[in-house]
Amino acid sequence: MTISSGRPRTILISGAGIAGPALAYWLRRYGFTPTVIERAPSVRGGGHAVDFRGPVHLAVLDRMGLRDAVERLSTGTGDWWQVDTRGRRLVRMPAEQTGGDIEVLRGDLARLLVEATQDGTEYIFDDSITEIADGTDSVQVTFERGTPRTFDLVVGADGQRSRVRALTFGPDETHLKHLGLHTVFFTAPNVLELDHTGLVHIEPNRLVAVYSARGDTEARVMMYFGSPPLAYDRDDLAEQRSIVARAFTGAGWQVPRLLELMATAPDFHLDSASLVKMHAWTRGRIALVGDAGYGASSLSGMGSGLAVVGAYVLASELATAQGDHRIGFQRYEDTLRSYVDGCQKLARNAAAFMLPSNRFTAALSLRMQRHLPFLADMPAKMAHRAASAITLPTYPS
Repeated sequence: MTISSGRPRTILISGAGIAGPALAYWLRRYGFTPTVIERAPSVRGGGHAVDFRGPVHLAVLDRMGLRDAVERLSTGTGDWWQVDTRGRRLVRMPAEQTGGDIEVLRGDLARLLVEATQDGTEYIFDDSITEIADGTDSVQVTFERGTPRTFDLVVGADGQRSRVRALTFGPDETHLKHLGLHTVFFTAPNVLELDHTGLVHIEPNRLVAVYSARGDTEARVMMYFGSPPLAYDRDDLAEQRSIVARAFTGAGWQVPRLLELMATAPDFHLDSASLVKMHAWTRGRIALVGDAGYGASSLSGMGSGLAVVGAYVLASELATAQGDHRIGFQRYEDTLRSYVDGCQKLARNAAAFMLPSNRFTAALSLRMQRHLPFLADMPAKMAHRAASAITLPTYPS
């Protein structure tokens, strides 16, 4: 299936993470001409591990012909353990719960997708969109560095803090639903000598997780703390590190040591755990895909799966509609809406139970997990069910 002449062909995609290159893959396969712009100077490395769960996620990877390549990048991480302040292992967390069917580092996945789409896709790094003028027949786009250009369509695939969404649909505060906690991710040396495993330590309103990566040569650190929305300079990493340090003052286990490593981490990311809630993901000739339109937060483990499914459906519906964005955009929204709602519900539930508010509820939660082992499997089953709750349309190849 290819689009006919005279229909929209040139499509600008903002963001070279997961959703952007995945969308570019399908667009060029259908005969569109994608351009991807990314504010970072190159493909972003580092980042936390991301999961693909269930037959729907895997089916899209199969249809892309990339499942084997993604599996070769798998972290190979096994079971995790919840530990106390002395490091004693208390509760086992099965690998399928923490890593899904395939677990891969986000930076590795992004690099694979960019490499798989370089032929036929224009990539522009170290630049970003500053203005979007949506017209009757085209979209005029102004950039921070490059000269203005005209495209048939524009797609925001630029994450939870999407620039395209802000320019087209309004400020973040209009669309982000805060879940009551903040997330921190960074890379550190494997000082705990973890062997393809992860450890989790939970205190009232605080959680710290560490897992080995890249053949145990390094580690990824995730930290969560309960907090209302915070105001800070998103370009001031020193200020952000200070916020995290204050939030974990007095924490036990290996937390003081990890905070020291955070100060020199090559990658560091702080953000609120939020859902992106929108009544529509498209407006005129502008569309959103992945976290930009329906981010389910890292708590759901669905971000990358939703990104590749959304990219596949958006590109395929545009192609089926012969490039008529009015028809293609509406079918895209109709196909994905209930699926996205289910995945976001999973994230809301995870946030509600993730951080105990006091020592009593923390001890009660731990006791239930130790004496009712089937509880450990419930999050994985719920995630698998949510990830599988859509029948993918079969589009002509």
